Amino acid sequence: MDAALLLALGLLTQGLDLCWGYPGLPSTLYPWRRPPTLGRVRRAWVIPPISVPENYKGLPYMLVQLKVFALDLGGAILEEPTDLEVLVVDQNDNRPAFVQEVFVGRVLEGAAPGTYVTRAEATDADDPDTDNAALQYSILEQASPELFSIHARTGEIRTVHVGLDREMVTVYNLTLQVADMSGEGLTATASAIISVDDINDNAPEFTRNEFSMEATEAVSGVDVGRLEVEDRDLPGSPNWVANFTILEGDPSGHFNIRTDPRTNEGVLSVVKPLDYESCAQYELRVSVQNEAPLQAAAPRSRQGQARLSIRVQDINEAPVFPKNPLRTSLAEGAPPGTFVATFSAQDPDVEQLQRVSYSKDYDPEDWLRVDGATGWIQTQRVLSPTSPFLKDGWYRAIVLALDDGSPPRTATGTLSVEILEVNDHAPALAPPPAPSLCSEPDRGPGLLLGATDQDLPPHGAPFRFHLSPTEPGLGRNWSLSQVNGTHARLRPRHTLPEGLHRLRLLLQDSGQPPQEREQPLNVTVCRCGPGGACLPRAAALRVGGAGVGLGALALVLGSAAVLLLLVLLVLLRAQFRQRSRDRSLLRRLHDDDDLRDNILNYNEQGGGEEDQNAYDLNQLRHPSELAAPSFTPGRPPLRREAPQGRGRPQVPRAPPASPADIAGFIRDGLQAADSDPTVPPYDTALIYDYEGDGSVAGTLSSPVSSLGDEDQDYDYLQDWGPRFARLADLYGHP
Repeated sequence: MDAALLLALGLLTQGLDLCWGYPGLPSTLYPWRRPPTLGRVRRAWVIPPISVPENYKGLPYMLVQLKVFALDLGGAILEEPTDLEVLVVDQNDNRPAFVQEVFVGRVLEGAAPGTYVTRAEATDADDPDTDNAALQYSILEQASPELFSIHARTGEIRTVHVGLDREMVTVYNLTLQVADMSGEGLTATASAIISVDDINDNAPEFTRNEFSMEATEAVSGVDVGRLEVEDRDLPGSPNWVANFTILEGDPSGHFNIRTDPRTNEGVLSVVKPLDYESCAQYELRVSVQNEAPLQAAAPRSRQGQARLSIRVQDINEAPVFPKNPLRTSLAEGAPPGTFVATFSAQDPDVEQLQRVSYSKDYDPEDWLRVDGATGWIQTQRVLSPTSPFLKDGWYRAIVLALDDGSPPRTATGTLSVEILEVNDHAPALAPPPAPSLCSEPDRGPGLLLGATDQDLPPHGAPFRFHLSPTEPGLGRNWSLSQVNGTHARLRPRHTLPEGLHRLRLLLQDSGQPPQEREQPLNVTVCRCGPGGACLPRAAALRVGGAGVGLGALALVLGSAAVLLLLVLLVLLRAQFRQRSRDRSLLRRLHDDDDLRDNILNYNEQGGGEEDQNAYDLNQLRHPSELAAPSFTPGRPPLRREAPQGRGRPQVPRAPPASPADIAGFIRDGLQAADSDPTVPPYDTALIYDYEGDGSVAGTLSSPVSSLGDEDQDYDYLQDWGPRFARLADLYGHP
């Protein structure tokens, strides 16, 4: 194309000279030679297109020269420049090319003729409107017989004939060609790889018609043998995976066949224990088929079924308890030697004469005795009804049966003994929490009475409450009504005098025959108010209680004694702490000078409300604690800055009514403490949020910088503990 453009430019500079009136030129170049018309005709130069073939090698190539001017009388140009159109003629100088080197396709085996597989595609850089870019596809090479064809114009590849068989050929390789000039020009090649997908056109077959195996009796979950099969379809696909079915010979379901996913073999296993004595030989008929259905046109299998012979091996089997677990019952409190049950086992090996012996494996209370030869079981002691191994009235034991085979086998049997409840306990009256009731019959709820029984149903509740028949007069003054199976309500029949009344009740349970008990009951009758509660004065008459025994009284007295002892211990501890504090204060107050230096631990993170080591904050606590000070016997310690003598006891002050009165309350308390000679010198007012602007004290090396070492006695530092031992050594007397 670039050479053609150069040729066109050469035409403009070195071409043919066109002149006015030159004979032989087209009339369109000389419009003034046309017959005159009525209208005005605009002058214009018309040059026909010039065709130039591309890739022309003879340069420069002269096509045409043109040199024309149209001027007016004054010399001005009358016409615009004229365009020269140069047509470049396309040449077949570009080879077609496939868009990819390899085309991939898939097709099912056995596909019908004309089935689409894939499509090849190519391009050509020449003019698409010419024959130079007219492409045509073809297959240069393929396996014999020719099973694929390609469309010459579209490049679609399709099947031609039937006969695609994956088991014969899995992949087909084709060599494709494309040519321009409608197949007569330049060419290019590519490859097509066509994979044949599998279908289930081959049925699985057993490698043999008959299989023989052996299985051991009395075991399950074990593999017996393998069934080998063949299948030509794609391994691992549903067309290849085999499924096995037992058609006949196993009505009880003793066997199962599963498929090994790696080898596609059938694995025969025993899922239910075999019994040699019941059946010594099994003859099974089995079949095999694929997971995917077989194609209708596929040939049927010749060995899709096989016979399987299984011989059962006899072994020494464990004895068998006919009833397991064995359930029986025994009365509560059975004496030693009472027969319980005969727990015997049978040996299933009927062809072998074996002896079976018995023993205990689990008897937590050692309650039973088992005869080793017969399995006869009896008691050897009385079983306690409160035994922790008696669950819901049942006692469980385990018995072993051992044969003398080779090797010996053991069976385990469970013996469950129900302990039958015996009505051997009479009900007892439960002490009421408040054995008092109103003297008037229509006042108060009465007295609710309850009963308990150590026997279990049906020998316990419901209970029956009666007034003792040995005292007929009780029925004239009292009524007893049943509330439920365990409670009754006692009421007076008429107004009774206040005070303690003694009654006797008769209680019966529901056993057969019933157990009964007479029990005394002390009831306090009091005068009640409208609400049914005893009046305060009448409460003093409520003495005694329903069935209060010596044990309850001892428990109450013991609790009171323990409480009193705790109070005494608290008082002694408080007094001891007060005396220790007084001795420390006296030691400090009896020094030569009244020193108020406070040793502070600056290496500890403290201060504020939680730091109570340096100052006594009791004066700043709740105002309710600032009651009148307590005085201890003896002479109180005196303060040097306070007047001699004992101060007057301070009158308790009321706490501030509002936050505005707190400052005045603290100020008054401070003044009262300063004037009280009995108060230790702990009343210094401290402002914890103000650090101050100086201190009269020196460094920590000198607790009192204003005094000399010879005027100060530091021996008391020994009493402050191990933290001050170093200071005592430095400043104490030698």
